[in-house]
Formats: sequence, structure tokens, C-alpha cells
Amino acid sequence: MPGDNIKIPMTTEQQLRQRLRKIYALFEGATTAGEREAAAAALGRVKQSLAALPEPPVEFQVMLPDLWRRRLFAALCRRYGLKPYRYKRQRHTTVVVRAPSSFVDRTLWPEYLQLKQALDEYLNEATERIIREEVDHDAGEASERAG
Repeated sequence: MPGDNIKIPMTTEQQLRQRLRKIYALFEGATTAGEREAAAAALGRVKQSLAALPEPPVEFQVMLPDLWRRRLFAALCRRYGLKPYRYKRQRHTTVVVRAPSSFVDRTLWPEYLQLKQALDEYLNEATERIIREEVDHDAGEASERAG
């Protein structure tokens, strides 16, 4: 049928990786390639300054509904030298981390949200493309009917 071969613009993994690097660079204060290289070296300094903040670490509990979001948040915490954990009997959707409030509010959480959004877009595009190509060309939601 005409129109069955609908092409969806695809974000490649490499494009996603570049976008994630740009988000990291943004949070590390870099705008050019040279600044991004310097920012990579500055990551160690960010970790040191995080440890030296006069503000005491506070325990934060984050509820993340799916595995990839938990992994992303935990990896981001580890990137900054934080150690994510959960207590026995806590749901697997919970991630706990101890960090200064100002760091969580200004850096960790905003960076997580931007990375999550980039990954959401990529995963949604890939999922829709795979469904259209391998299952059925109509990957839309179910239609709604009156009660």
C-alpha cells in the first residue's frame, strides 16, 4: 500500500552520545571543544569541591519507576563520586544518595532530567521504528470509544 513505508527520523547512537556529552559539558561549564576537554579534567575538581562543601550531606530518596532511569541516576551519582544505595526492604524503585542539597538542586537533579529527556527521545524513536518495521506499520495508541 502507498504510505506504508513511513520513515521516522532516526537518532543514531553516536548522535545520542554527542548530545549526552554536550549536556555533561553544559553542567561542567564548557561551550567549545577545548573547553569540553578542560571540563573533563575539571570533573576531578568538581568531585573535590563537592567533598569540600561546607554544607553537610543530606540523604535524598528518589523513586524511579524503571530500570534504565535508576541506572542512569546511579551512574550520574557515581560520576560525581557519590555512592547510591537503598536500604533492605526498600523497593527496587528507590535510590538513596547522600549529598549536599545545593549540589543536588543545582547540578545532580537538573543534569539527570536533561539526560533522561535525551534518552527518552532516543528510546521512543527506536521503539516506534522497531514496532513499525517489525510488528505493524501502525505503532499508534489504541483508539478510544464511547463507553
